Amino acid sequence: MVNQAIFREYDIRGIVGRDLTPGVARILGRAYATHLGRFDVGEVVIGRDNRDSSPALAQAFSQGVMASGADVIDVGTVVTPMLYFACQELAAGGGVMVTGSHNPADYNGFKLVRQGATIHGQEIRGLYDMIQEPAFRQGQGRYREENVTDQYFHAIVQRIRLGARPLRVVVDAGNGTAGAFAPPLLEQLGVQVVPLYCESDPTFPHHHPDPVKPSNLKDLIAKVREVKADVGLAYDGDADRIGVVDDQGHIIPGDILMAIFWREILPQHPDAPCIVEVKCSQALVDEIIRLGGTPIFYRTGHSLIKAKMKELGACFTGEMSGHMFFADEYFGYDDALYASARLLRLLSESQETLSEMAATMPKYDSTPEIRVDCADEDKFDVVMRLAREFKQSHRTIDVDGVRVLFPHGWGLVRASNTQPALVVRCEADSSRHLEEIKEEMARALSSQEAVGALDWEG
Repeated sequence: MVNQAIFREYDIRGIVGRDLTPGVARILGRAYATHLGRFDVGEVVIGRDNRDSSPALAQAFSQGVMASGADVIDVGTVVTPMLYFACQELAAGGGVMVTGSHNPADYNGFKLVRQGATIHGQEIRGLYDMIQEPAFRQGQGRYREENVTDQYFHAIVQRIRLGARPLRVVVDAGNGTAGAFAPPLLEQLGVQVVPLYCESDPTFPHHHPDPVKPSNLKDLIAKVREVKADVGLAYDGDADRIGVVDDQGHIIPGDILMAIFWREILPQHPDAPCIVEVKCSQALVDEIIRLGGTPIFYRTGHSLIKAKMKELGACFTGEMSGHMFFADEYFGYDDALYASARLLRLLSESQETLSEMAATMPKYDSTPEIRVDCADEDKFDVVMRLAREFKQSHRTIDVDGVRVLFPHGWGLVRASNTQPALVVRCEADSSRHLEEIKEEMARALSSQEAVGALDWEG
């Protein structure tokens, strides 16, 4: 029996031994290969992260794929962007990354690729429907192994040439998969790397590999200050998300990092569509407008944003969570190692430090991204009711939940795509106005019986 709850918006994910077993992985492989057969895709690249459960799950998934007639190309232990790269490099229409990403050590999962795009939403849920009345394709696919590390490194190094300024970089892999790849790649680019927790250990003994949470960056901040580094770089468990600490030990949020990248990209692509995730700061919006661009608000979710980029022909965007998508000089998928290289190029060519670059951004006071308990069966209805109420008295942006526009700032409520919760964030041009917006958002949330307690400290 396969648990329906593991079929999420962006991936398949669950607890090892309870939701995910080799038997479940094999069934998933059969369903996935059968689904690919509808698109005449017969070759699947499979990679895995460094978690203890990943080899067995990858092997079982591979067996399922081959039992449904598709060939398997096993690229071994890699980070997720290397799996995406391998799909392109090896001209394979299918790809599977076995990874728990930033989730706790007892989790694992599957990120699925079809013809160059990560599948999401109904396409993932359709695999569950197929398993309920299985009519899997029959066949016997072939198996081979490939190592794409050298080609992947070459693809980045040939695109990135650093300037004259020498750089010292602290790399914190959180004992995740990036530890095997980030230091040697960045050293090939010509920077001095100070490794931190780059040894593989899927128990994550020092801190969890999730760079969005400030508590996971404390050791990186301390090491940057200790060695007087130019920048600190952190990665999630499969290195599709980046976290950045500047030379003073201050965290650079994802939206400010995007604004820094837009300063390089938008002058070279003045007509580029500028997709802005709905959670992002007004500072990013202001900077895009200052550079001559037009912000386009869009939904949260790396699969959704990649699809929107292709639709609009966008050359760059990102997410607050640290996904960065470069399509101007790269492939357009989220690759934290390539994003690192782009940031290092900026720093090596500039007389400004990273802290000086960030200091020139517009300043706003904001809350962290708050998650408030709300059951899956209630959360979307709650957001719809709140959106209707706010629209009666405020301007709103409703592309993903509701971003309520106040005279001096904004407040956001949206349904989480990954857990039974609402996502809440507020921002304003002063601490006083921020408190006023927080009070109004709190009043609206407290009026909904299905919503749990709101803690602004996160």
